Amino acid sequence: MRTSLSTREDYHRIARAIAFMQQHHLSQPDLSTIAHHIGLSESHFQRLFTQWAGISPKRFLQYLTVEYAKSKINQTKNLLDLTLDVGLSSPGRLHDLFVNLEAVSPGEFKLGGAGLQIAYGIHATPFGDALIATTIRGICTLHFLDDAPLTIAKHTAVDILRQSWARAELMYDPTTTQPLCDAIFTNKPFRDKKPLTLLVKGTNFQIQVWRALLQIPFGGITTYQTMANLAGRPTAARAVGNAIGDNPISYLIPCHRVIRESGELGGYRWGLERKTAMLGWEASQL
Repeated sequence: MRTSLSTREDYHRIARAIAFMQQHHLSQPDLSTIAHHIGLSESHFQRLFTQWAGISPKRFLQYLTVEYAKSKINQTKNLLDLTLDVGLSSPGRLHDLFVNLEAVSPGEFKLGGAGLQIAYGIHATPFGDALIATTIRGICTLHFLDDAPLTIAKHTAVDILRQSWARAELMYDPTTTQPLCDAIFTNKPFRDKKPLTLLVKGTNFQIQVWRALLQIPFGGITTYQTMANLAGRPTAARAVGNAIGDNPISYLIPCHRVIRESGELGGYRWGLERKTAMLGWEASQL
C-alpha cells in the first residue's frame, strides 16, 4: 500500500497537470508538454496519471470539455426526471443503500453538539488531505484541507468542527476514521460497501437541498436550476446554490456534480481544481 505522503504528493502533481490541461485545452497539449510542466518524465507521468485515473491523460482531457459536460447534463436530467415520474427516491438506488442522511433535531441544533463526542482524523485521499469526523450516529464532516504539516492541519480541523459543533467533545482519533476513509475512497461498487450514515446540522432548507444532492448518480452532472427543481424550489436557484456551497460533507453529498447550464464548472468550496479532478475521475471510473 502506498504511504499517505506519496498519495498526497501524487494528488498535487495530478492537480497541477489537470489545471494545465484545462488552461491549454484549446491547443491540446501533448504528453511531453504536460509532463515537462510538472517536472516529470513522459513515462513517469503517464504511469502516475493512469494509476490515479485509470485512463490516459489524453482520454481524461476529453472529460473536461464543455461538450462532454453538456451531454452529461442531459443524461442526468433525464435520469432525475424519470425519478420524479416513477416516484423513486433516487435513480441510483444502490447509492441510497450506500449513503443515508440523518439530520439533528431542532433541540439538538440549539445545543450546538453539547453531549456529543466527535472523533476526527486527517487522511490522504485521491483528492488531497481530508478531515473526516464521525459520531456514534454517523459522519458529520468531510472537509478537504490545504497541504500543511499535521500540527497545523489539526488546529485547522478543530476550527472547522467548532464552527458547527461548538460544544461537542472533540477527540483526535485517526484509527476510528481511517476505515471510513478507506470505505469512501475505493473503487468498489456501492453494492460491495457497507452503508454509511451522515449526520448533518443545518436549516430545513439546507437539509432539503442536501437530500436532493444525494439523488445525483455517480458520474452524473446536473445544474443549479435542476437542483432547485428537485428540491421543490424552482424559483430559488441562487438560494439553492448557497445551500450547496454550505454542504458540510464533501464528496459523499456530491455538490461537485453541480455545474452551470453552459457546461462551465462554476465554483467549488474546496477549489475548482479539486472539483475538476473529481468529475474527471468519476467519468473515468464509468
